[in-house]
Amino acid sequence: MSLAASSLSEPVVDRAQVHELQTRIRQMQATKLESRTLQTHPALSPLLPGGALKAGVAYSVQGSTTLLMAMLAGPSAAGAWCGVVGMPDFGAEAASRFGIDLERLVLVPHPGDDWLTVTAAVVDVLSVVVVAPPSRATGGDVARLSARLRQREATLIVAGDWPQVEATLRVARSGWDGLGAGYGYLSSRRVTVESAPRGGSGPRRAADLWLPAVDESFRATAPTRLEAVG
Repeated sequence: MSLAASSLSEPVVDRAQVHELQTRIRQMQATKLESRTLQTHPALSPLLPGGALKAGVAYSVQGSTTLLMAMLAGPSAAGAWCGVVGMPDFGAEAASRFGIDLERLVLVPHPGDDWLTVTAAVVDVLSVVVVAPPSRATGGDVARLSARLRQREATLIVAGDWPQVEATLRVARSGWDGLGAGYGYLSSRRVTVESAPRGGSGPRRAADLWLPAVDESFRATAPTRLEAVG
């Protein structure tokens, strides 16, 4: 069974198959991946506690699919297998331009009502998993999924609100360049991304980024600005 750029439609995953996929992917993971952290894009590193994505925890990204792709770009480039659950509009072509390796990307666009079960099964196999919950999870479900993340040393990135996250990132301001006097093409997007740490305690931070730049890449503006907010 090939995983490369695959799309899973059935929510039921056989335990033996999960074990086989775990073994195969762990053998194929790049050896430079650390056991407790995952490399992230340099433009996002200052916004994350510890400067990297941590294994075994969850993050929240609010209001931007493009920012979600940017979160996946670093781990994917470093050799991590990534998954996206419940986002049928997630564009593989755009993800590739951001540096996400489609050969190590698994898509589950329509998990249905079993989205939590599917997410837990994908967490068993992959290093970084993005999920867009169609409904609110109960406290018990969140606790069980959190335990699964710690056990598997996987990282969860949630599109939207989620309790007990390591950090919450959101696009606070956004503006497009490229339009002239009422004509032209949108060529680049400058955004300010704000990051709030776990529980909202501690200072929030913000950075100005191109999301994307005129060459369709993702990077910090020049010069990079990083400031405390609030």
